[in-house]
Amino acid sequence: MGGDAGPGVVIAALGRSVLRHPTAKFILHGDETQLAPLVAKHAKLGPRVAIRHTAEQVRMEDKPSIVLRRGRNTSMWRAIESVKNKEAEVAISAGNTGALMAMSMFQLGVLEGISRPAIAAIWPTKRGQSVVLDVGANVSSDAEQLVDFAVMGEAFARAILGLERPSVGLLNVGSEDVKGHDSVKSAANILRNASLPIEFHGFVEGDDIAEGTVDVVVTDGFTGNIALKTAEGTAKMFVGFLRAALTRSLLGRIGGLLASGALKALRRKFDPRSANGGIFLGLNGIVVKSHGGTDAMGFASALDMAVDMAQSGIIARIVADRAHLGHAVPEAAAS
Repeated sequence: MGGDAGPGVVIAALGRSVLRHPTAKFILHGDETQLAPLVAKHAKLGPRVAIRHTAEQVRMEDKPSIVLRRGRNTSMWRAIESVKNKEAEVAISAGNTGALMAMSMFQLGVLEGISRPAIAAIWPTKRGQSVVLDVGANVSSDAEQLVDFAVMGEAFARAILGLERPSVGLLNVGSEDVKGHDSVKSAANILRNASLPIEFHGFVEGDDIAEGTVDVVVTDGFTGNIALKTAEGTAKMFVGFLRAALTRSLLGRIGGLLASGALKALRRKFDPRSANGGIFLGLNGIVVKSHGGTDAMGFASALDMAVDMAQSGIIARIVADRAHLGHAVPEAAAS
């Protein structure tokens, strides 16, 4: 029921997903008076979709603390509850991010050994794709949390991107070891000496994200969210400039027509809908956050990610790697 466009986008996305994932089934939590007519318009959904009625929903402006006390009959709460009760393998929402994280932590809990969950995003790069986390769950992070993010990020890269030994970098103001605040330096020291299935690159800078210098970029949620929104805004600006240049004159329009194939490929590369879906890592359950302003194509991409996550065994990977790291984090951070 969340997101800027409401359930219409979700149902249209399901129409795509039932074709892509023929064995997947979906539970819709929300107002049945709105959902049932929309589902009825898509005959192919049929028995693949079940509706669980609840009239209440979380609004985008609701504070997480209020929602935790009063939101237990909302569609968002019920969706997460279905994961907690093992009725569903993954929950997905385009609603209020803060409320979704708070409800998920309260109901599912945090994995053993993980201090704080993080939101991971797939980032298109010159080399292909990278994982960036945290992109919004934690405003600030200490050394232990940054190391946890690295563990979760590398486990995600191995499970979803199929990388046997992903490279990991810490986002910093410079690549030199002397630069950065104490938390970043301490985290780097821990990762450099950890027995994890990674190639620790060291520090990376902002331009390294788009270059694809490493497979996993680790940072705090404040910095990561700003980087994400800056990249999205820059991509939109570039596409707008290109469109204006190609439509400004007759010669430009002819050139655009001749290069239409290449331009379509470029547009797909810059389209944020193809990589829609922030993954909440570190929880004892799988939750995917779709961008609130996305359309059916974007929400379908988030559903693709949700299905991949449900089949990945990501939680077991994170628990095993964090346990293997043991108590090295707090000891190294204290030193």
